[in-house]
Amino acid sequence: MKLEGSGFGQLCVLCLAFAAVLVVKAESPYRFFNWNITYGDIFPLGFRQQGILINGQFPGPDIYSVTNDNLVINVHNNLDEPFLLSWNGVQHRRNSYLDGVYGTTCPIPPGKNFTYNLQVKDQIGSFFYFPSLALHKAAGGFGGIRILILIGDWFKYDHRILKAVLDGGHKLPSPDGILINGRGPGGASFTVEQGKTYRFRISNVGLQNSLNFGIQGHKMKLVEVEGTHTIQTIYESLDVHVGQSYSVLVTMDQAAQDFYIAVSSRFTDKILTTTATLHYSNSNKAVSGPITVGPTDQIDWSLNQARSIRTNLTSSGPRPNPQGSYHYADTPLKLADYFKIGGVFRVGSISDNPIDLNTYLDTSVMGADYRDFLEVVFENHEDILQSWHVNGYAFWVVGMNAGLWTPNSREEYNLRDAVSRSTTQVYPRSWTAIYMALDNVGMWNVRSENWSRQYLGQQFYLRVYTPVNSTRDELPIPKNALLCGRAQGKNTSQIHSLFY
Repeated sequence: MKLEGSGFGQLCVLCLAFAAVLVVKAESPYRFFNWNITYGDIFPLGFRQQGILINGQFPGPDIYSVTNDNLVINVHNNLDEPFLLSWNGVQHRRNSYLDGVYGTTCPIPPGKNFTYNLQVKDQIGSFFYFPSLALHKAAGGFGGIRILILIGDWFKYDHRILKAVLDGGHKLPSPDGILINGRGPGGASFTVEQGKTYRFRISNVGLQNSLNFGIQGHKMKLVEVEGTHTIQTIYESLDVHVGQSYSVLVTMDQAAQDFYIAVSSRFTDKILTTTATLHYSNSNKAVSGPITVGPTDQIDWSLNQARSIRTNLTSSGPRPNPQGSYHYADTPLKLADYFKIGGVFRVGSISDNPIDLNTYLDTSVMGADYRDFLEVVFENHEDILQSWHVNGYAFWVVGMNAGLWTPNSREEYNLRDAVSRSTTQVYPRSWTAIYMALDNVGMWNVRSENWSRQYLGQQFYLRVYTPVNSTRDELPIPKNALLCGRAQGKNTSQIHSLFY
């Protein structure tokens, strides 16, 4: 794909032009999308699979927008099963009804459509969308929100087979490969012009593996992490854990030839690798040389890199303002909360500190009040790397280290320029601490980004509550909201009349 640009370019893959842009007085612009969700044949690893396509594309169309844009996305579900899209990193200010996970939003039934009305309120950065039900993510249906390189592990098995594996009490097998923008080894190519600088936006949309990303012969200057401007540190390669997004600047300062873009798995017994081609427009030499494989199992290397990623306190732009399993809930928790339907969940089913109890089933909801300030410590007692995401929020990653967390660990917290993001890694036998300012009312999903773990229940919901019945704090339920479970038959128009 050829890229056009001036001295500072924008790497562009699978660009989608907006259908319309409407500006009404002082209101923020509207951008309209019409998406058709279907099954279709895809060949990411060289053989035919059934994938989930959006407007016939795999991966789906990229969304380009600017701060405060209103995104109107009409989604037609032509699958033979319910479908639901979630928006990784988009905070949905005051509006968790459209978050697109089962605890907040009813799925789109087969043959029906639903229109998402989202606003990227006070946000910049690199995010992505994905299908959140079952294991649809293993079949595609994902795309970028200002994301221009999508990397992730991939399985040759149909997503229904993977789901049956988990339902049968077994672990998923190792992935069969790694994709770059939906293509296997050597399948993707990016054309650049010598002497120019390009911004690469990279996101790991895979199911379970951390990945290392690098460009042969080129250095990368990190400038943004999930909506936060960072100190502009130079890296030869970057670890991108599941669910994470990065923006880097790369100057095309090498001789006119082709170079490998190399991606390899981290912390896996079998190291998976894949490549794409960085093609200089005036190249006279094909890609050659050994494929550089990033670090494989050096946890200290990755941990030190993570600690080096810090907020750029001198940059402008929006920044954070410091002010059980769900197979068993028959009604989205947010709808049950809004319509005061009892028996669906109970607040407080998660204690403040770990307790030794036998395993039991519960719909896990943690209660918190609007404008509280939380410290959350993720403690990983396993030998695998974990990745955790919080919907509706960006949080400060204030500390991480090996071993067990103790109150004395606070002495090593970074309280000056900790990076703010929505997904953080927790290394094996290690802990990660985050700070959260609860300034977004709603019911928000907190989950493992290892998708088999998420599917089996390694997630919970954070209910941020205010007793004030005001649109200043939370928007009313959308008039077009799909209602399911015990919320069926409820009247949303009466609720709107109370607010307007």
